[in-house]
Amino acid sequence: MNPVRYILGAVALLTLALLALPARAALQITDDHGVVVTFERSPQRIVSLLPSLAETVCELGQCQRLVGVDRYTNWPASVKALPQVGGGLDPNIEQIVALRPDLVLMATSSRAGERLRALGIKVVALEPKTHADVQRVLLKIGQLLEVPDAQRIWRAIDAAVMAAAQSLPASVRGTRVYFEVNPGPYAAGESSFIGETLTRLGARNIVPASLGPFPKLNPEYIVRADPDLIMVGQRSVDGMNQRPGWMSMRAMRGQHLCVFPAEESDSLIRPGPRMAEGARLMARCLAGKAPGAGVAKGTGR
Repeated sequence: MNPVRYILGAVALLTLALLALPARAALQITDDHGVVVTFERSPQRIVSLLPSLAETVCELGQCQRLVGVDRYTNWPASVKALPQVGGGLDPNIEQIVALRPDLVLMATSSRAGERLRALGIKVVALEPKTHADVQRVLLKIGQLLEVPDAQRIWRAIDAAVMAAAQSLPASVRGTRVYFEVNPGPYAAGESSFIGETLTRLGARNIVPASLGPFPKLNPEYIVRADPDLIMVGQRSVDGMNQRPGWMSMRAMRGQHLCVFPAEESDSLIRPGPRMAEGARLMARCLAGKAPGAGVAKGTGR
């Protein structure tokens, strides 16, 4: 057989076989604005304008795809070396464009989406606010980044929250908690993801779901509610004992107060993959500072 004709025939057969293969399906994702965004291939250069979204990308094992983050993103440590492109509400558009991203992840509240789309940059707006949202966003980003085991990662997070709840003694369950997000005072209400974690831990939130997830409260409301335990970040605790009427509350009188340093506060207030760490921190607070914690120790539990 003529070797040239043999090679040409083989090439022709291979070409026909490749043509017969189905075309690679485009990746599509519907963001939280209801916008359908289509990608020819999984994004490789990602700019994130929301810390919880950058943390989700990294939790999925794809940190290397991040080429820029907002000024507040600081976990994991490796992202601190990335270019910072401003904040979610005031991003530096020119700097983002210069990074040549094939995807920008941002919160639904960001106003930069239209400008970036007009410049030909694909934008996906996602903003987790509840436990169900954290799961949904994790799976959605996992689909977009073609990570096959995103569901397994979510199951591990959820199981860790459950383990934190199971670690608590019965004596601290039902503790009435006030969680201050920042000194507005803005609180984490029952319907927030923080409130959902407290509920799973068996605590009671003094801020009902009817007031919204993160309401700004009249300080007198908190005094009248008289919580058993207060959780607050180090950034917000200054001057708390000078607030009118606050030293009359049982939590302040009995030093039933947990003050979280900045790094721990970030874990607590970001609705992302570190939700399990937030649950462990709240469980540790309840076990150590709730009025019922002393009862548990006294009974040897």
